[in-house]
Amino acid sequence: MPGSDDIIEHAADFLRRISPEGRAAARRRRERRRKAFLRIARRIVLACVAILGVAIAIGFVRPIGAEGVFLTMVAMALAAVAISLWSRTPDFTPEKVASTDLHLLPSQTGEWLEQQRPALPSPAQRQLDQLTASLDAISPQLAALDARSPEALEARRLIGDELPELVRGYQKVPPSLRRQPLNGGPSPDKQLVEGLGTIGEEIARMNARLADNDLKALATQNRFLEIKYKGDGEMGE
Repeated sequence: MPGSDDIIEHAADFLRRISPEGRAAARRRRERRRKAFLRIARRIVLACVAILGVAIAIGFVRPIGAEGVFLTMVAMALAAVAISLWSRTPDFTPEKVASTDLHLLPSQTGEWLEQQRPALPSPAQRQLDQLTASLDAISPQLAALDARSPEALEARRLIGDELPELVRGYQKVPPSLRRQPLNGGPSPDKQLVEGLGTIGEEIARMNARLADNDLKALATQNRFLEIKYKGDGEMGE
C-alpha cells in the first residue's frame, strides 16, 4: 500500500504535468522527437533513392535480374538500419557538455537534464521545466557572444559546470536518505530544488543582462534615426 509520501509525490507529479511549464516542456520534448524522426526519415529516403538510382544505372548497362532486385532491397534495408542506429540521440555527459561549443551548450545541457529527469523528485522536475525554458531563451544570446568574453566564460561555468555538478551531487546521495533532513538542515531533495531554483534565477538574470546591451543599442539606433530624419523634416518646414 502506498505511503503518504508516495501519494504526495504522485499528486505533485500530476500537477507538474498539467501546469503551464509542464505542458510547455512536454511540447518541447515532442518537438525534439518529431524533428529527430524527420531528420532520420529524410536521410533514409535519400539513401534509398541513391541506392535505387545506382541499381537503375546498372540496369541500363546490363539486366540485374531478380537477384539484383533482391540485393537492391537488402542494401536499402541495411542502409535504413545503419542510418537509424547512427542517427540516435547521443548520450550526453557533463564532460562532453562542458567542452561543447558555446551556442550548443544550452541545448545539450537541456538534453542531459532530460536524461536525468526520471531519477529526480517531482519538485525538482518542475524546476527542470522552468530551467529548460530559461536555457532555450538564453541560447540565441550565447550564440552571439565571443567564446572568450567574460560573459561567455561565466555562462559556461554556470550552465556547463555548476548545474550538472549539482544534479550529480544529488544523485550520489543514497535514495533512502534523500528525503530526510541531514545534520539539522534541509533534505537533499530540498537542497536540489533550491539549487536548481537559484541557478534558474541566475540564468534569467544573465539573459536579461545580455539582452540589455541589445536593447540599449536598439534605443540608440532609434534615437539616431529620430534625430536624423524627424529633425531634418522639422527644420525643412
